[in-house]
Amino acid sequence: MRVAFGCDHAGWPLRDRILAELRARGVDVVDCGPASPVPGDDYPDVAAAVGRAVVAGAADRGVLVCGSGVGASIAASKLTGVRCALCHDPFSARQGVEDDDMNVIALGARVIGPELAVELLHDFLEARFSGAARHRRRLEKIAELERARS
Repeated sequence: MRVAFGCDHAGWPLRDRILAELRARGVDVVDCGPASPVPGDDYPDVAAAVGRAVVAGAADRGVLVCGSGVGASIAASKLTGVRCALCHDPFSARQGVEDDDMNVIALGARVIGPELAVELLHDFLEARFSGAARHRRRLEKIAELERARS
């Protein structure tokens, strides 16, 4: 599996732990940066880089970390084909993939610690979309919303 990863300055405290965990799992990491903390950087920039990597097929999934996770999830979800959600509990990290085909997870470094971040990462990466008819129908409705953007 190939995973795009990015964080802003506020997400930096979880960066090394998440990258180490991904690599320990044998995941090919597409590091969307930054290479060092950039005070005052803007989460939409890294969210766009991670989202574009997923949409382009350079990565199978994406992981975003900002202070709360909220801004990164909003920004990434503006890209057609990105289904990003903020998750701070294991159920949502797993169910978001199984039912909603979530392909990017957002985490808040000011909300959760490194151990929970690793647990959520595991749940997100191990989960698979169920493909159930009701879930495919709902995803098509989401695609219709994306096509209707003005």
